[in-house]
Amino acid sequence: MKTNFARIMGILCILAVALLFRLPDLGIRPMHHDEANQAVKCGDLQQYGVYKYDLGDHHGPSLYYLTLPAAWLMSGKDFAGTSEFTFRIVPVVFGAAIIPLLLLLLGGLDWGIIICSAIFFAISPAMVFYSRFYIQEMLLVFFTLAAIASGWRYFKTRSALWAVCVGFFLGMMFVTKETSVMAYAAMAGALLVVYVWERRVGAGAGNAYGSVQQVFTGVSTFRHCLIALVAAVFVWIIFFSSFFTNWSGPVDSILAFKSYAGKSTESVHLHPWYYYLQILTCWKKAPGPTWSEGLILALAFVGLIASLGTKSEDVVGGDRRFMRFMAVYTVFLTVIYSVIPYKTPWCLLSFQSGMIVLAGVGVIFLFNILRGHFVRLILCALLLGGVWNLAKQSWATNFRFYTDQRNPYVYAHTSRDFLNLVKRIEVLSKIHPDGKGMFLAVIASPRETWPLPWYLRSFSKVGFWTTAGEIGEGMFPAVAVVSSGEQDAVVSRLGANYHLEYFGLRPDVLLTVLVNQDLWDSFIKQGGASGK
Repeated sequence: MKTNFARIMGILCILAVALLFRLPDLGIRPMHHDEANQAVKCGDLQQYGVYKYDLGDHHGPSLYYLTLPAAWLMSGKDFAGTSEFTFRIVPVVFGAAIIPLLLLLLGGLDWGIIICSAIFFAISPAMVFYSRFYIQEMLLVFFTLAAIASGWRYFKTRSALWAVCVGFFLGMMFVTKETSVMAYAAMAGALLVVYVWERRVGAGAGNAYGSVQQVFTGVSTFRHCLIALVAAVFVWIIFFSSFFTNWSGPVDSILAFKSYAGKSTESVHLHPWYYYLQILTCWKKAPGPTWSEGLILALAFVGLIASLGTKSEDVVGGDRRFMRFMAVYTVFLTVIYSVIPYKTPWCLLSFQSGMIVLAGVGVIFLFNILRGHFVRLILCALLLGGVWNLAKQSWATNFRFYTDQRNPYVYAHTSRDFLNLVKRIEVLSKIHPDGKGMFLAVIASPRETWPLPWYLRSFSKVGFWTTAGEIGEGMFPAVAVVSSGEQDAVVSRLGANYHLEYFGLRPDVLLTVLVNQDLWDSFIKQGGASGK
């Protein structure tokens, strides 16, 4: 009893560490254009109660619906009253919730493996960075692990309730992001491999093969699979139909794969097969710090070998069938993501979560095969040093280099200078007689427009156009934000009565801000001055 209490307290301490890395200064980093896009989409749901799935853009709706409690609690139905914290707290919660979720894997994994894996989840730079990032990825990681954990509990109990949980979480994976189908494929492949493996060694495996065969072929299993399928389909329909108000949504969610197949060839996101492994192994693209989660990668490789061994239960504890499943699943998913040319760094979280579990296996395996106090003391020192290094990297990644392009997890990110642009507009609105009702114009392509719609959410009169020619005759905004490619055309259309300033949006992307000369003169007279 005391031992289990100490273990639970250990998990709670690790959870506290996870929150310590995830919670502080959630507004320190400018909103990425993807984050802003998601937040505005959620804002429509918050204010008007309306959501309609768009098969040509955006991912699944779970992120928006799961954000509503935080949004309503913090600002009611007032989207303008939300903040970065309102939205980023959602992935923080799901990222930290992975720690206690691991307890469902007990039996499949030994306590030591659970605790070691929890530590790596808590401090992994990638896991922490994207737990503070308002996109779908961390929710997908949580729901995927929850589906696997529920599957394990079902395997051990044959309970219909756990079958429902499996279906529910598989459904939540799909309504979160369409890339869940890759995890489905990896899960199915891993189950097949474990089944065949156990069947081949069944003669010498005692009841192991019998239990596996029973789960795969029993009558009750077939019935429970139908129950799980119904649960998954129910989740799919209820979310994509916007709670039974948009019946084209579920169909569109299937048709969307054609759209995403086309996006997979976008050159800006094409990377070599080793891109993800390079990020995790060693990343240094310019003078400055080096990023590496090589400790997790190396221990995961050790855990992989240990899990596939014939005496894995004796060496590391746990259940060899589950460890083999996790090993094969992680390998399959890593390969799937690696061979697809379209890559963004946050996608690596899906298979890195499996690597972290295997890394926990690797730690316990090394402790159990290495004999002698001195050898184990050296191993402890090396592991503690590696964990400390990961923690330092994680802190630097999130609180120092959070917009620095040398950081491998910073991807086409909004620059800090962009916040000066936002601040300039805010200050000018305090001078303008219409305040936040002053007329603002944004003339830029969608790629150069975001994240402005998020930052201008409290302004009531904002127009968005892609070219100067779309601006109506006689429309003269107090402030116009213009892409560099449209600057000359906008100046020609609006006339010379504007003061020009320049701000960085992203690396190598500039925006021009045109301020009505009278408004600018008032700004200068009030001491608004020389700098940004």
